[in-house]
Amino acid sequence: MLSHEQIWNAIDRLAERHGYSASGLARRAGLDATSFNRSKRIGADGRKRWPSTESVSKVLAATGASLDEFLRLIEAREIPARTMVPLIGLTQAGAGRLFTDEGMPTGGAGWEEIEFPDLGEERAFALEIQGDSMQPLFRDGDVLIVSPTASVRKGDRVVVRLHGGEVIAKELKRRTARTVELVSLNPEHEDRVLNIGEVAWMARVMWVRQ
Repeated sequence: MLSHEQIWNAIDRLAERHGYSASGLARRAGLDATSFNRSKRIGADGRKRWPSTESVSKVLAATGASLDEFLRLIEAREIPARTMVPLIGLTQAGAGRLFTDEGMPTGGAGWEEIEFPDLGEERAFALEIQGDSMQPLFRDGDVLIVSPTASVRKGDRVVVRLHGGEVIAKELKRRTARTVELVSLNPEHEDRVLNIGEVAWMARVMWVRQ
């Protein structure tokens, strides 16, 4: 039988995997921001409070996670598996042949590696922020863990590489058959509307290490 602690730990792991705090995940799912607070997991009378089936369903829909993935998180060990993730600077990511046409890192010269929690089935790599163009959200030295294979939805933070070599990190506002609309993370920088033909690949930001 699944325990109260296992279920809540799985929600915490899912939030962490997708770059949210527990309250951030609740907001993302359209729930009250305090729904997943630790203080609400045990009632005033000492009784355990379980997340509702509806809440779990909304969380899965908001993150794009499958039920199987959630069940694997429930069964996961307390200490998540670690893996080596390819790393390169964001400003260097637009140069040369560092990526495949699908947005996967080619490895080799220019790439380093860092240790990071295993994201399971997601293929991921890391980009180090350089400069202050993405403040206040991302700062110089922050590391973005991104996945070109993860599904991307409106409101997700994404890294986009253009065929011309430019690499930008913004929030996806809208995507149609012809255009990609991006919202700037820095209020001093303009939003962008790109023709779909300009985009080499787009990868979702899964995690931020600050």
